[in-house]
Amino acid sequence: MAIIESAKKAIRSSARKQAFNLARKNAVIGATKKLKRLLKDGKLDEAQKVFKDAQQAIDKAAKTNYFKKNTAARKISRLAAMVRKAKGLKARA
Repeated sequence: MAIIESAKKAIRSSARKQAFNLARKNAVIGATKKLKRLLKDGKLDEAQKVFKDAQQAIDKAAKTNYFKKNTAARKISRLAAMVRKAKGLKARA
């Protein structure tokens, strides 16, 4: 157990950051899974709405430095490609 005040504060701060990161992670994973499930079931209208939610969750995670900016862009791009493929549209060149 920490004795020094700054060490105690660091433990509290670390626990708070861990909780926020876990919430961001679960939001991204949940939205992504939901989107993939809807695409698999062929529910394209609902998938479009969930894609926006997933995109927002990934952007928030990037904004709070849970993901690097390029990682977030890659994840969003791949999800968008999955949606386009399910709709039968050609991917952008």
